[in-house]
Amino acid sequence: MRERPRPPRTYPAAYKLRILEEYEQLDKAGKGALLRREGLYTSLLSEWRKQRDKGALQALQQRRGRPPVDPRDRELARLERENARLRDQVARQAKVIEVQGELSALLGRLATSSDDPAGEDPGGSEPSS
Repeated sequence: MRERPRPPRTYPAAYKLRILEEYEQLDKAGKGALLRREGLYTSLLSEWRKQRDKGALQALQQRRGRPPVDPRDRELARLERENARLRDQVARQAKVIEVQGELSALLGRLATSSDDPAGEDPGGSEPSS
């Protein structure tokens, strides 16, 4: 069975900086030993040195993703959402109460008009029973 080729290795920025610092402090024999021990090539270190000099490694050391959120900001956002939800709920309940009041007043007028003989049909026709 054939062995699949491995993808290129990736190295964290902290590792690159540590290896560069160590490499630059060693003599020629020590540099070769470091490269063999870590399985690296001088061309790779040259590339890392260029990245370091351009400031790319410092940028890589920064944490990725969203910046950490202050717990107070998170709590404030939660409370604001809850406040908006409750305001909406109160507004809907107020509308229901308003409609119930109008319905009650209408039913009250209908009840009094059916009890009141003056509220009869203007045509004067008697209800057929």
